[in-house]
Amino acid sequence: MSTLRQDADAIIQRAFHDAAPDAAVKRALVDLPEIRGRLALVAIGKAAWQMANAAYETLGAGIDSGVVVTKTGHARGPIGELTVLEGGHPIPDARSYAAADAVLRLVDPLGPDDLVLFLVSGGGSALFEKPSIPPEETQDITQKLLARGADIVEINTVRKRLSDVKGGRFAQRCAPARVFSVVLSDVLGDRLDMIASGPAYPDASTREEAFAIAAKYGLKLSDSARGAFERETPKTLERVETRIVGSVRQLCASAEAACRELGYEPVVLTDRLSCEAREAGSFLASVARFHANSGRSLAFIAGGETVVHVTGTGLGGRNQEIALGAATGLAGLSNCAVFSAGSDGTDGPTDAAGGFCSGESYAALKRAGIDPADALRNNDAYHALQAIGGLIITGPTGTNVNDLTCALVRN
Repeated sequence: MSTLRQDADAIIQRAFHDAAPDAAVKRALVDLPEIRGRLALVAIGKAAWQMANAAYETLGAGIDSGVVVTKTGHARGPIGELTVLEGGHPIPDARSYAAADAVLRLVDPLGPDDLVLFLVSGGGSALFEKPSIPPEETQDITQKLLARGADIVEINTVRKRLSDVKGGRFAQRCAPARVFSVVLSDVLGDRLDMIASGPAYPDASTREEAFAIAAKYGLKLSDSARGAFERETPKTLERVETRIVGSVRQLCASAEAACRELGYEPVVLTDRLSCEAREAGSFLASVARFHANSGRSLAFIAGGETVVHVTGTGLGGRNQEIALGAATGLAGLSNCAVFSAGSDGTDGPTDAAGGFCSGESYAALKRAGIDPADALRNNDAYHALQAIGGLIITGPTGTNVNDLTCALVRN
């Protein structure tokens, strides 16, 4: 019989493979509008290289020019004559601003007969940015929201107000050219105005919501930031079409199929997991413990994106905190495990996609001189899991459709 860790790795491999955007992007391009003038390709996000490569394989020389903007380490080489750039994530940096300038130089000359093929995936908010306030303040606000546990919708609601390319404003820059957007969703519920902060989609959020979020998280806004908050985002856009080609729901379905093939009875709990990461791990450990002696092999699957309140100085990410948060609850169980991984292959500012803990992990941590509670308080899940071989490392996957979390019970 395979080990729980082998099962976890197999489930992740199958789910992430199925979530690759290549075939989905090519299917979406069947609906590409008639090209009467120039075709410009713009791809932003953690999956930008993979999406752009799929489009290039389909359209080839039909693409007149293009810019691809992805996270450091996620580009896999040149794509024809397209310009491939990398930017900062999760905090925008000078490369993110330079990338946005390159994209705007590409689309500004376009006319009414031209078409922008806009390929969007999660991470685009940081990678593709033209701040409307001093960049240092944009970085500071983003960092504070991340550290204080704001969810992606809250963060992107604020980001839109502080940017000249988010919240539908990029589509306005493309006008009078048409825009055909192909979107890989990393936002729960597939809110198109929130994925990469909706550069080419009408904004459903309001300035009142943005001010409320700032108050909730204690942000001190400068006069320029307050002015940016007051500036309303576009609520309608003309000559823009959008297609969603992948989401966390598909990720969960693939994990479900993989679990069934491995002999588990899969139960998809939710595709909208959005609580505190360590609490999600503790809950799933309690679910596993309840079913440990049921005589059935069960897999409890959850997709989504949890949050972390950063209070310590350690290293880690939300998926690693889920796994470490399960260690105490799993202690002593020989047939149970909890794992979680980001579908893009990176978790927080680390080289790991996530983490794995079984019933043996708590004792292993103690032998290594690590108290799981102390590690969580210091937000140092990375080093704790590294000490016991609990890191999940996949490398960049070329996709980005939220996170996959699972509790396994093998009987």
